[in-house]
Amino acid sequence: MSADYPRVLDALGKGPPVAVRRVGGGCIADARIATFEDGSSVFVKTVAGVPDMFEREAEGLEALAEAGALRVPGVLAVDANGLVLEFVAQGSPKPGFFQLFGRRFARLHRHAGPQCGFPHDNYIGATPQVNRPLGGVFGAGVNDGSDWPGFFIERRLHYQARLAEKRGHGAELRRLLDRCEARLYELLDAAIEPPCVLHGDLWSGNFMIDETGEPCLIDPAVYYGHREADLAMTRLFGGFDAAFYRAYDEEFPLVEGHEERLPAYQLYHLLNHLNLFGSGYYGQCERILRRYQ
Repeated sequence: MSADYPRVLDALGKGPPVAVRRVGGGCIADARIATFEDGSSVFVKTVAGVPDMFEREAEGLEALAEAGALRVPGVLAVDANGLVLEFVAQGSPKPGFFQLFGRRFARLHRHAGPQCGFPHDNYIGATPQVNRPLGGVFGAGVNDGSDWPGFFIERRLHYQARLAEKRGHGAELRRLLDRCEARLYELLDAAIEPPCVLHGDLWSGNFMIDETGEPCLIDPAVYYGHREADLAMTRLFGGFDAAFYRAYDEEFPLVEGHEERLPAYQLYHLLNHLNLFGSGYYGQCERILRRYQ
């Protein structure tokens, strides 16, 4: 094997890999499968220039694993430039896959957190995701969810709107957000729940079907917040099978008015896509903000 392999693999104590092959699917990190002399394989991601990205991803995966509701790849090693995960083989969905996924996702959302936010800031794609509570140190505030409307509006929507202005998309989105802030606060405040663990970025590209035919969550942007924010992302780009949502609602029914709040939660991800991928997302962001004027 060439000496040219991700050095984070040395932390496993297996010696140099005998094979490393690139795999697709990532738009930020370089993804590979490394195989060792003993026949075992691991999944390894590397990226340069973002020294804490993988530490934060590992932290998020571990938080999801603690809930015990859905499989996530085990974290094997992490450093400033790389992350080594348990290799999960791709399988075919078992019968009733989306019903199973919906029920287990609801159970994930039963796993409560101490406060809205997370111990550290992390990333939503390549964009920094600010998780500091509005009132100070994480874990020192209330855990009844009453801080959620202010947290989401400031840490999610205002942050992205300000970033969009800095990246040349103009100030109109920020002005529209300022004008509808009171309405958004009222909507979110009508469905207060204790914060739960969120995947943070769940769409069809951020779960896989494992070798047993069951769901496995990958590439999270974890924090503690309102579960409607997680479900809104699943419905943004085509949505999941309807059986997923039926099973979720049977397991953990949603609060009345969730359909009216849905676009507000999707706005966060659309603003992030505007900041990551360009002006093609501007019109959707503007339409949602004008909806709440």
